[in-house]
Amino acid sequence: MPPPLPSQSFMDDLDAIEVLAFTPVRRASDLANNLNEIYRRAANAKFTNYDVAAVAKAAPELMYRLFDLRVALRERIPEFEQKKLMSVEVTQALRDVFRVLRYVSDMLGEIAIGHERLPHGEGPRRGFTGFDFNTLINAKYYTGEKLAFRSGDVVLVRGRAHNSAAIARIGDVDSQFSHLGIIYMDDKGDHFMVESLIEDGAVVTPLGEALDHGLVRAALYRHKDEVLAARAGERIYNYVKRSHTSSGKRILYDFTMRLDDTSNLFCSKLVRLAYDKGSDGAYKIPTYPTRIAMKNRDFLERIGVATDKTFGPCDIDLEPDFDLVAEWQDYRETSNIRLQDFTMDKIFEWMEKHNLRFTETPVIKLVAVLGRFSSYFSGSAKQLMASVLPRVPPNMRRKTIATVAMLHRTAEPVYQELQEREIQRIVQTGLPMHGLEILDYLETIRERENNRIGYLQPH
Repeated sequence: MPPPLPSQSFMDDLDAIEVLAFTPVRRASDLANNLNEIYRRAANAKFTNYDVAAVAKAAPELMYRLFDLRVALRERIPEFEQKKLMSVEVTQALRDVFRVLRYVSDMLGEIAIGHERLPHGEGPRRGFTGFDFNTLINAKYYTGEKLAFRSGDVVLVRGRAHNSAAIARIGDVDSQFSHLGIIYMDDKGDHFMVESLIEDGAVVTPLGEALDHGLVRAALYRHKDEVLAARAGERIYNYVKRSHTSSGKRILYDFTMRLDDTSNLFCSKLVRLAYDKGSDGAYKIPTYPTRIAMKNRDFLERIGVATDKTFGPCDIDLEPDFDLVAEWQDYRETSNIRLQDFTMDKIFEWMEKHNLRFTETPVIKLVAVLGRFSSYFSGSAKQLMASVLPRVPPNMRRKTIATVAMLHRTAEPVYQELQEREIQRIVQTGLPMHGLEILDYLETIRERENNRIGYLQPH
C-alpha cells in the first residue's frame, strides 16, 4: 500500500493538532493534556509516512500553518491567565509545543530546499533576509514590504557554537535559542542592537552587524505598548553607551544568572533592565522564569551559576505583553543546530542519570590558567581556545574557562559523528534523521564509550 500523501494524511494530522489547540477547556489539567497530546503527535510524526516530493511541494503552506498555530497559541496566553490555567504543567507544555513545532517546520524547510548545505567557509545569511520562506511573518504585521524594526523590539537568536546549545538548555526548559538583545533606533533612523556578550559585556552594535554574526535562527518580539518599548530601547541604549565613556564603568557579563544585582548583566537581564528603566520600575519580566533544577550541580558551579531561578532567553516566548512578529531561520544550517541540541540534551541527561562530570587534564588546566594570555599559548592550546571562545573576559573564572573548553571538546566529536550519519540518511531516504532516532544513536555512543565521553567521566 503506498504511503499517504500530505493532502490526505499530513493535513489531517495538522487538522487534529489545530483542533486540540483550540478546544475550550475549564481546567489547567485538561489544557496541559491537550498540549501534551499536540507534542506527542508532532514528536512522533515521521516523514517516512508521507510522500517526500509531495511534502516538499506543500512545505511553504505547512510551515506557515505551523507558525500561525504557534502565534495563535501565544495570543491565547492572556486568556489562559484570566482563567487561571497557566499552571507549571501548562507553561512547560507550551514551551514543549513551541519547540517541537519549530523542529517540524525546520525539517519541512530542509526538505523543500533539497537539504542544501552551506558551502565550505561560508556563514549563514544575515538574520531576517533570504528566500525559501526563511522569514515567517505574523499576519498582523505582514505588509508585503521589508520587515521594519522598532525601538524596544526584542530579538531572540541562536548561533552555531556548542556553548549556544548549552545555554539554550541550562535550565528546566529545552530551548532552541541562546541569546537575547533589544533594538534601539535613533533620530536618524539608524538601528542598533543593545546586548550583553560573554566576551565583551554590555555593548551597542549596529543592528546589521549583530544580525550578520553567524546566526542560524532569530525571532522578533514586539511589546504591545509602543511608547513603553521606545523608552526601554532609548534608556538602555544611553545606559550602555555611558558605560563605554571615559567616565563610565564597563558592564561585564554576569555568569551568576542572578536577577537581583545589575552591576553586571547577562543578555536577558539587560533586556529586563531596559523595560524596568522604561517603566520606571513598574514593569518586570519574565512572567514565567526559567528554573535551574539540575541535581548534578558540578557543571553549574563550574560555570558560575549562583541561582535556581533566572530569566532564560526563551522566556520571552511566553510573555503575554509581547507579540511574536516574525521568525527567521537558515534552513541550510538548521539540521546542524538540531543535532547540537540533541547532543547537549544527552550530555546533560548523562550528567544527571549517570553522574558524569567533567574531568580536567593538564592541557585543560593550562588553558584555564593562562586563558587571558592566549597569545603565549602553544599552537594546539591556541586552537583549543579559539574554537570555543574568541576572547576571555576579565571576570571569567578559571573553572569556567576550563568547563567551556571541555564542553566543546566533548560535544564536537559526538556532533560530527551524528552529522555523518545524518548525511548518510539523507542520501538513502531524502529525509533527515528523526529525533527519536538521534536520541537512540546517542545512547549507543555512550554505551560504546562505556560512560566515558570526551572529558565526561563517571564519579
